Amino acid sequence: MAKQPEQILEEQLVAQLQRLGYGLVQLKDEKDLVGNLKQQLEKHNNIQFSKAEFEKVLNILSKGSVFEKAKTLREKQHIVRDNGDNLYFEFINSEHWCQNQFQVTHQITVEGTYKNRYDVTLLVNGLPLVQIELKRRGLELKEAFNQINRYQRHSFGAHSALFQYLQIFVISNGVNTKYYANNRHQSFKQTFYWTDNENKRLTNILNGFTSEFLEPCHISKMICKYIVLNETNKILMVLRPYQFYAVEALIDRVKNSNKNGYIWHTTGSGKTLTSFKASQILMNLPQVKKVVFVVDRKDLDYQTNKEFNSFSKGCIDGTDNTKQLVQQFSDDTKLIVTTIQKLNTAISKKQYLSKMEKLQDERIVFIFDECHRSQFGETHNRIKAFFNNIQLFGFTGTPIFADNAVKNELGKRTTTELFGECLHKYVITDAIKDENVLKFSVEYVGRYKRKETATEIDIEVEDIDTKELMESPKRLEKITDYIIANHNRKTHNRDFTAMFCVSSVETLIKYYDIFQRKKEEGKHNLRIASIFSYATNEDDADANGFLPEELSVVEEPRALYGLQAHSREKLDEFIGHYNQMFETKFSTKESQSFYNYYNDISKKVKERKIDILLVVNMFLTGFDSQTLNTMYVDKNLKYHGLIQAYSRTNRILNEQKSQGNIIVFRNLKNATDQAITLFSNKEAIEVIIMKPYEDYVKKFNEAFIELIKITPTVNSVNDLKSEDDELEFIKAFRELMRIKNILTAFADFKWEDLAMAEQLFEDYKSKYLDLYDKVKSNHQKEKVSILEDVDFELELIHRDEINVNYIIQLLIKLKASVQKDVTKTEKEIFNLLNSDAQLRSKRELIEKFIQENLPVLEDTDDIPEAFDKFWNEEQQKAFNQLVKDENLSADKTEKIIEDYLFAEREPLRDEVLELIEGNKPTVLERKKVGERILSKILDFVDTFINGMTHR
Repeated sequence: MAKQPEQILEEQLVAQLQRLGYGLVQLKDEKDLVGNLKQQLEKHNNIQFSKAEFEKVLNILSKGSVFEKAKTLREKQHIVRDNGDNLYFEFINSEHWCQNQFQVTHQITVEGTYKNRYDVTLLVNGLPLVQIELKRRGLELKEAFNQINRYQRHSFGAHSALFQYLQIFVISNGVNTKYYANNRHQSFKQTFYWTDNENKRLTNILNGFTSEFLEPCHISKMICKYIVLNETNKILMVLRPYQFYAVEALIDRVKNSNKNGYIWHTTGSGKTLTSFKASQILMNLPQVKKVVFVVDRKDLDYQTNKEFNSFSKGCIDGTDNTKQLVQQFSDDTKLIVTTIQKLNTAISKKQYLSKMEKLQDERIVFIFDECHRSQFGETHNRIKAFFNNIQLFGFTGTPIFADNAVKNELGKRTTTELFGECLHKYVITDAIKDENVLKFSVEYVGRYKRKETATEIDIEVEDIDTKELMESPKRLEKITDYIIANHNRKTHNRDFTAMFCVSSVETLIKYYDIFQRKKEEGKHNLRIASIFSYATNEDDADANGFLPEELSVVEEPRALYGLQAHSREKLDEFIGHYNQMFETKFSTKESQSFYNYYNDISKKVKERKIDILLVVNMFLTGFDSQTLNTMYVDKNLKYHGLIQAYSRTNRILNEQKSQGNIIVFRNLKNATDQAITLFSNKEAIEVIIMKPYEDYVKKFNEAFIELIKITPTVNSVNDLKSEDDELEFIKAFRELMRIKNILTAFADFKWEDLAMAEQLFEDYKSKYLDLYDKVKSNHQKEKVSILEDVDFELELIHRDEINVNYIIQLLIKLKASVQKDVTKTEKEIFNLLNSDAQLRSKRELIEKFIQENLPVLEDTDDIPEAFDKFWNEEQQKAFNQLVKDENLSADKTEKIIEDYLFAEREPLRDEVLELIEGNKPTVLERKKVGERILSKILDFVDTFINGMTHR
C-alpha cells in the first residue's frame, strides 16, 4: 500500500531531528518508555538505580497534576538509597540547558480510556517533554489541536502518566506549524507561530521551524527559561517569539554593555509577561544587584504585584509606602515593584538619603512600564543623576516620536532620547497578523456621513466644534439615545461590555444624568457606572487629544485631588447608585475606600456586570479586559492617546468577539489615520481597520453562493454521501456564520441587504447543528470520524447547551449573586435539573454540591476545578459501592464500562455475570441477577459519565 502523506511527513521530520542531534529510540509502549527513562536518567546523573530505588523515582514522578509535575521536573530531587545513603539527582539541567540527553521516538501507544498512538515525541533525559501531532496538508491545524485535547482526556493521565510531563505541544500540517504550552484550559487562540527576530514566520515544519525551534539547545532553553508556571491559574504559559526575542535582547544588553534601550511591543501583546520574564532572569545574573520595575500609577502597582506574584509565588513583596521601598533597597530583595512617585520620594527626601546613598554605585537595572507616560518629567533626570551605575529599559506600546511629543518644562522629549535605541519591535500590524489582537471596526456617527445610513443621525460635528455646541443638551441626548438603541447589537446582546470616554468631568456628569433619567423612565435597563478623578483643573483645557497625566488613584490622600465640590458630590451620588446596584459601601470620604471602588469597578467590568463604564481618562490606558468589545468616543483623541484608548477593545477572547467596536461621535477620521500611520505605516490602515459594511455584505453573498453549490436546498444536506461532503458543508456554513457575526455588529445591518433570507439561514443552521450532534454522539470504535476534530465554533450560535458545563456556569452565577438573587438562581437550577432528561439522574449530586461545597469556596474561579474534584470523588465512591454490593471484579467492571462507552453496545448478560467474583448465581437466579447488575452499571454510566464528557 502506498504511504499516507502523514507517514512521509513523519519520517522526514524524524530524519531531520536525528540530523540535529536527537538519538532515535523505538519505544512501542509505556513499558519501553519507563525502561528508557531509567537508562537516560542514569546516564544524565551519572549514577545507577537499583530496581527498588527506581521505584522511588517513579513514585516521585507519579504525584500531582500537570502543573505540580511541571514543578517536580524543575526541582532538585532526593531519595534514600538501598544502603541508607542520600542520593541527590535531577530530571533536567535547567541551568545549562544544552547539557541534557535528547531523543526522538514516534508512534508510541498508550492505552487509557481508549488506545491512542502519538505521532512524534521528543524526550529529554527520557521524559516526554514535547509532543508533535501531524496532519496531512490541507487539514486545519485546529483538528490537530482538538486531537491533543482528546488525548489529554483519554490517555495522557493513564498508568504512570509520564505524558503529563509534556511542556510544549507542536501541531503541523507540514506547511503551517504552531506551538503552545500544556494547558488543557486554553483555546486554539493561545497557539503561536514561531518567527525570526524580525517577526517573519517560520511555518513549514521541515523548512525552518524544526531547525530553529526544535533544535535541542533551543527547545531545551524554551522549556527551562521561557515557560512560566502561573500560580494563580495553576497553568503553564510559554512565551511567544517576540517576547522571547525581547527578553534575550535585554539580557544581552545587561551582560555585554551598560547602554540603555527600549522595547516597543504593541498594546495588548502581553508586555507584563515579557517584563516579568526579563526581570526574573536579570535579577539572577551575578553582576546585577537589583531589578526595579517601575509603574506610574498606584493601581498598576497593585495589578503588577498581583500578576508578577501569579507568575512566581511570593516573588514580589509590595511596598505600601516609601519607607518600605527604601527598606527593600537596603536589604537583599532582588526584585522590587514600585511607583515612580515613591521612587522619586526615596531619592529626594532627606530622611531616606543615608540608606539610599549606599546604593549609588551598585549595578541596578530599572525597567519602566508604559514608558511613554511616566518618563517625561524631572524624575527621569533625578534617577539618572542619583545613581552612577544603572541601566534603564523602557517598555511601551506607543513610543513618543518627534510627531507626537508634548512639550513640558524640559522641552519635547522622545523615547529614543530618553532610553536610547529600540531593542525589539512588535507593532500592531504584526499582532493583528498573528491574531494576538483584533482589528478595530470604527464607525463615525454624525452629519458628515455621506450616504443614507443608520448612523446618520443629526448630530452636529465637524467645523462647529465649539464647546457649547459639543456640550449642548440636545446633542448629548441624541448620542445617549443612539447608544441605548445600538448597545445590544454592538455587544452581542450584552455578552460583552463597553466604555464611553468623554471630554470632561462636566460632560460626563451630564451624560450620566441623562442615562439615569432614561433608566428611571423605563427606556433602558443598562447597568451604567462611572469613575473619574483629575488634577486640579477639571477641564481638558487644551483638548489636545493626549491623555493627561492622571493623579488617578495615585499615592496617598491626594486621590481626591482638587475636584470641585459639585463634581465630588456628583461622584458620591454615582457611587451611591453603584452601591445600591451591587450592595457595596464605597465612597469618596477617604482615599482607601475610593481606591477599593476603583478596583471593584475594574473587577465588575471584567465579570460583565457593568454594561457601560463612563470615563474621562481613567481606564483608557493600562486596563485589560477580554470581555470589553466596544468603546463609545465623544472626546478628541490623538496619536498614542487614541491608540491606547481604542486598544481597550481589541483583546482576543473567542470566535464571537471578532473585532473591537469603536463608535465615534466626533470627526476623528484623520486623527485615526495619522495615529495608525505613526505607529506602523500608511498601508497599515487597511490591516488595522475593518472594511466598510458593504464589503462584508458582498463577502456574505459570495459565501452563500459557495454554500448553494454544495447544498442547493436545506433538504439536500440529508443527501450528502460521505463524511468528506459533510465536511465541505460544515466549512461553507461556518464561513457564513463567521461573516454574519461581524455583520450583526454594524448599526446598518439588516437581513434585506443579504442574498439569503433569515429563515433560510436558520434552516441551514439547524442542519448544521444536527451534524454536530451526530458527530458528538457517534463514537464507533472501528473508525475515527474525520469530523470528530472539526471545530464547529458553536460560540457563534447563541444556544445554551444544557449540559454540566452549563450547570457550572449557573453555579458560578449563583455564587456571585447578591443575597437577594440567590434563591431565584437556585430555583432556576433545580427546575432545570427536573426538566432535562439527562440531568435528572445527576440532580441529587448537584444539590449536594450546592449545599455542602459551594458555601466554602471563596472564589468563583475555583468552582470548575472543585466541581471536577467532587464529581470524580463521588464517581469513585459509587463505583466502589457497586463493586462491593455485587461482589464484582473492579478491573473487569471498569473494562466493561469502557467497552460500553466506546462501542455504544450494551454488555450481554453472560459478560456481566463473568464480573462476579466467588460463587456464581444458580441457573434460576442468572437472569434476575444479571439484569440487576446490568441496570446498576447503566445507571452508573448515566449519572456520572453521560453528558459529562466536555467538562
